[in-house]
Amino acid sequence: MSGDSIRAQWHLYLVRCPDGSLYTGITTDVDRRLAAHRDNRGAKRLRGRSPLELVFSQAVGDRAAAMRLEYRVKALSKSDKERIVRGDRGLPQVAADR
Repeated sequence: MSGDSIRAQWHLYLVRCPDGSLYTGITTDVDRRLAAHRDNRGAKRLRGRSPLELVFSQAVGDRAAAMRLEYRVKALSKSDKERIVRGDRGLPQVAADR
């Protein structure tokens, strides 16, 4: 089986920092990525900002789709990101926004 025939499922996730801010990221393994963030091996923005809480995670398809969606979510206001966390706004709505 070639690498092309195995497609990784990508996830978009949101992590809450102690100051209440939300970090948005994408990965194929949410647990591994969160552990990396907690061990200060992930994004520089999260280093030394423990405790980190995973507040949202959803499968979003392939890497290209995940990157497009990550870009859109990062551009949202904090209140709109909180709506995603609460379930009041779904990722399909974000993806459809122009």
